[in-house]
Amino acid sequence: MTTPYEVAVRAEAELGEGPTWDAATGRLLWIDILGSRLHTYDPATGRRTLRRTEQHIGAVKPRAGGGLVLNLRDGVGLLDPDGTFRWLHHEPVPGRRANDAAVAPDGALWAGTMRYDEAPGGGTLSRVTGDGTAEVVLDDVAVSNGTGWSPDGRLMYYVDSPTRRLDVFDYADGRISGRRTLAEIEESAGFPDGLTVDAEGCVWVALWQGSAVRRYTPDGELDRVIELPVPLVTACAFGGAGLTDLYVTTARVGLTEPPALAGSLFVVPGAGKGLAEPAFAG
Repeated sequence: MTTPYEVAVRAEAELGEGPTWDAATGRLLWIDILGSRLHTYDPATGRRTLRRTEQHIGAVKPRAGGGLVLNLRDGVGLLDPDGTFRWLHHEPVPGRRANDAAVAPDGALWAGTMRYDEAPGGGTLSRVTGDGTAEVVLDDVAVSNGTGWSPDGRLMYYVDSPTRRLDVFDYADGRISGRRTLAEIEESAGFPDGLTVDAEGCVWVALWQGSAVRRYTPDGELDRVIELPVPLVTACAFGGAGLTDLYVTTARVGLTEPPALAGSLFVVPGAGKGLAEPAFAG
């Protein structure tokens, strides 16, 4: 099934990623990792803002007390509402950068990393709490990517892109166990990238080199495909006042002849019903 899409923001992001709906401001947050840019988009007014970051940025999420938490090349930092920046957890590792991140039901940030050369085992997934305590949860990762939780908070979904798998864990009290495969992405469909979970417990996964977003049921069945006019589809998230519009980021990095819309932010109006994501408790 193909759902009509619209271009929300025509852009040429090198590596557009991490769409996140900020309910407090009514804006969509998204980033260009390699362009070191933090974007906002207000769908009600069309207003956009751009902030450059001092280093490559892997993810941005709202904070419960206002401001933003940033997953950056050298660690996790806080951006206050007045624009003041400070490190929360500073851990620079040569050759490694931040990638996707998500906020768990308890308000902790699950922050992923990867090596620039994408070497197997060079990345991690860490749990970072509001006081800056960081614990490595997974340490044998290549490209840490999409992370999300079921509506009841008892399952965590996760993607390490080169595995071509969408995995699921049991989740309780900030701990994961029982890793198993929910779905495998066939080679011809590209690599799983960012993900989001909807109110029905289905998992939407962006497909890098696959020109699409797929929706899988909690049983791992493929039940919907949204095709896009660009090959590098990176991440997706529900936004808008009713959380019914699916926003999708894309990239153009490495393409010798990128399509005109590569790197743009797309939206699929009325695609489904998303979950309200918790804010970072820090």
